[in-house]
Formats: sequence, C-alpha cells, structure tokens
Amino acid sequence: MIKFFPNIRTLVEIGPFSIQWYAVLIMSGAYLAYYVSKRNLVKVGYKVEDIEDMFMGALVFGFIGARIWYVLFSSDLMGYLSNPISIIKIWEGGLAIQGGLIGGAVFGYIFAKKRRLNFIQWADLIVPNILIAQAIGRWGNFMNQEAYGNIVSPEYYAKFPEFIRTMMFIDGSYRQPTFLFESVANIVGWVLIVLVLKRFSKIKRGDLTFSYLMWYGVTRFFIEGFRDDSLWIGPLRIAQVISLIFVVIGLIGYFGGFKALMPSNKPIILFDFDGTLADTQECILLTFKEVFKKHKPDHELTEEELYSFLGPTLSATFSLYFEEAKIAEVIEDYQRINASLHEEHVKEIKDAKHVLDSLQKDGYRMGLVSNKRKTALELGLKVTGLDGYYEVVLGGDEFEPAKPDPAGIDKALEIMNVDRGNVIYVGDTASDVIAGKRAGSFTIGFVFDRIREKDLRDSNPNRVIDDLNDILEIVKEDHPWTVTMM
Repeated sequence: MIKFFPNIRTLVEIGPFSIQWYAVLIMSGAYLAYYVSKRNLVKVGYKVEDIEDMFMGALVFGFIGARIWYVLFSSDLMGYLSNPISIIKIWEGGLAIQGGLIGGAVFGYIFAKKRRLNFIQWADLIVPNILIAQAIGRWGNFMNQEAYGNIVSPEYYAKFPEFIRTMMFIDGSYRQPTFLFESVANIVGWVLIVLVLKRFSKIKRGDLTFSYLMWYGVTRFFIEGFRDDSLWIGPLRIAQVISLIFVVIGLIGYFGGFKALMPSNKPIILFDFDGTLADTQECILLTFKEVFKKHKPDHELTEEELYSFLGPTLSATFSLYFEEAKIAEVIEDYQRINASLHEEHVKEIKDAKHVLDSLQKDGYRMGLVSNKRKTALELGLKVTGLDGYYEVVLGGDEFEPAKPDPAGIDKALEIMNVDRGNVIYVGDTASDVIAGKRAGSFTIGFVFDRIREKDLRDSNPNRVIDDLNDILEIVKEDHPWTVTMM
C-alpha cells in the first residue's frame, strides 16, 4: 500500500518503508549544490569522475560528521550511548551542519591531495554553493519542527503564510521561525559571494571560501542566539563558538594572513613545439607535398588544404585522403621524408632559446606536449638546440586522444606530480588553446602564422602574443594560473 503525505513529516509510505520530507529536502539541497559546483569544476577542466568521487565522499563524511557532532553535544548524549542504534536514525532529525562541514572538509582535503587536485581552488568552486544546500536543508528542519526559536505571541505571525504559522506552533506555543531566517540569509549570502563578489571584485584564490566562512559565521552566530534548541558546551552555545572561529579564520584568510601557509608557487609552463618553439612549417608543408606527389600524384593540394594539415595528427589528416589499409605506409613515408628535411628546413623560433634559458634560470619547471610523434619531436629538439630544458617531453604517440583533447597535458602534469591549479600552456593553434582550456590551464596563444591568427584569437586564449619574450613579462603577473584566473 502506497500512501502519500500520511503525516506532516512524511512524503510517502510504501508498506513498512517511508520517505521523510527531511531526507528529501536535505538531499535536494545537496544535489543542487553539487550541480552548480560541477558546472564550475568542469569549466576549469576537471574530470567528471573526480568531481563525482569528491562529492560522494564529502556527502558521506559530511553526514557522518554532522551526526557525530549533534550526538556529542546533545543534551541526551547518555541516552544515545545507552541505545547506540538511535545514533543512526538521522531521518528523525539531528544533524549539525558545522560538524558536516568539518567532516566534508577533512575528506575533501585528503581526496584532493591523493588525486593531485588543488584543494583551495576546489574549495572556492564548491564551498559558496554549500549555502544553497543549507538554504534548502533548513526547510527540512521546518518539516521536522526543529531548529526553532523562542516563544512568540500569535500576532507575530499575522503576516506570515498560514502553513508556516501552523508548523511553528510547537509544544503548545508559537516559536520564532529561525529556520527561515537562516534559509534567507544563506540565499542572500550565495548571491553576494557568487554573483557580486566573484564577478565584480578582484579576488584571490581562497577569497570565496573565506567569504563563506565570514558570512555563514556571522549570520549563524546571531540567528543561533534566537534558537531554543541549541547544542551546548557548558554555558556556551557550541554553534556560536564555531561560528566565531569561522569568522576569525575567514577574516585572517581574506586579508592575507595565511599567505605564508599558501605560497604562490611559480606556474608549471608547458609548450607546444611546432610553430611555438620551432619553425617547422616549411619542413612540414614540403613533406606533405612530397608525400602527395608520390601517393596521390593527381591531387592538386591547395594552400588552404596545406595549412589545414598543421596541427592535426598524421592519422587524422591522411584518413581524409587514403584508405585505412594504406595509411600506415603513407605515414612511414612522411616520417622518412620529414626527417631528411629537418636539418635544412627546421629552425628555432626567434628568441625561443633565450626565453627558455631565462625561464630555466628563474626556476620555472617546464614541459613539452606535442601532437608530433616522439622520434620527430626529439629530432626537431636536437636540430634546433632546444633540448635539455624540460622535465617531460611527450609526443603524440605517447598519449591519446590527441589535442585538442587535454590528455597530453594531463599526462605531463601526472609525470611531473603537480595539480592542474597552476599551469600555463603555450601554443600556436586553436587546438593547442582548446586543449589547454579543457585542462583548466592559463593559455597563451602565440601568433606564428598570420593566416591562422583569426582562428587562434577566436579560440579565446588568456593572452595572445607575437613575441616569445612577452612570456617573460606575463609570468610576473599576480593571479592564479588557470583558465578562469581563479
């Protein structure tokens, strides 16, 4: 037998099982916060599986932390200890959000370190959205007739909706709707932090998290003073104590007090090779002409076709012109011809060596990620004298999919044992920029070829340069090195 709304606390009963409004509202708030945060994290290049794993773990540990916190500071602690099974009955109410925040944060920190994720960046993209979950979750308290305030007269509710007035009649008296105060405060806080501060202020990494701590700490401190069902530690309301701690941490952090604990590390700099550090264009175009002369002599290559070959993998390019069974043979000829032309036709981009020397001298860690096959890449580095600067050199045959997928950048960062939160990627094509953005990196588009400049600019890199020396000035800028610069 299915019964909808059998009582004020229950959404539906299915035989002996029931789904409480409290659970529905708590989970709805958590899901909405997850959805908004997921969009933020995907936008800066993080993997969906990492996001899902983080949220599932934080949700579980958050619930555990919230319940333990409530039980520890409950006036009925001995009752819980004498009947341990009652501790798990969270559907009856009794979750302390501050314990949940601590539990979720501990899990998040450990998870981020294990997965090489930037914890502070993740916190900025997630924590303010917890206000959404809290705002909706407070209506779960409303349905459970908990988290209420002091006794008030019936006239207090003269202009309130009837359903709120009715539900706030608890134990023979009308109570202040402190759940509503906090729900509204949380929504206002989210708007101010996410829609105002984030968009209209020059914020540093960590500022959104510290703003959450300040806003939630202040509002919870004052609202807690109205509540009649607080958790206590001696003569003090535990929620007010923790709120004050949140405010202090938020203030210190927002005004730079933790800067020494969060040093601004120099960004990792990853480069493309062809057209970025080395002028290989003439060599590449001559090679394609020779290959087509041999394998497709009747096909007249246009200039537009030739330039379209710059960037994609050889397999992707030749698959447009040759049957699959012949592609391996064509690629083999391409590689042989291309190698023979390197000595004469491949040269360093103007000042590339000077820029690499300067960056290396200043202590920047560097890597190379190219769609070019590893043997050809190493030959190009040797011919130009641009080898010896990089912790990692990845050719297109060492990762897949190729750019514009960020797989090569991800692999380079994994080898270098660094997270995505502090990376510059420099390339000369739209596919380079797109790969960097998908990896969440700060991108620099280098204009090597005016013919492809429009496509490069349309890919919207963080900076566009036509002189590699400009990189030496860009790295002096003071902001996070991510696609959103947050």
